[in-house]
Amino acid sequence: MPYVKRENVAQPNFLASADYTAFTYQVEATGVTADAKGRKIVKAGTVYPANDSTAIGLLLNDVDVSTGPQPGSVLVEAWVLEARLPVPPAAEAKTAMKGIKFKKVV
Repeated sequence: MPYVKRENVAQPNFLASADYTAFTYQVEATGVTADAKGRKIVKAGTVYPANDSTAIGLLLNDVDVSTGPQPGSVLVEAWVLEARLPVPPAAEAKTAMKGIKFKKVV
């Protein structure tokens, strides 16, 4: 019988619509701080590749880069709930992400 370790994962839903377009990009491990378990996790909703004018989208799911760069799904067109993102996008990142539309939570 295989050993299975259960783990609780909290990932808030930040999508405002079921319609979105995502592409696979390489998520780098540089600048990511390890958590209490020693794992380097880039959270879903993080601006990719950086929260500045180079932004092209938002990560759709958490990406574990503990062992180095990993592929990740990046939203390039979507409606998202900005208040539920892990870090608010900078003004220049919002401008650069032309396909991402932000909706206020009501």
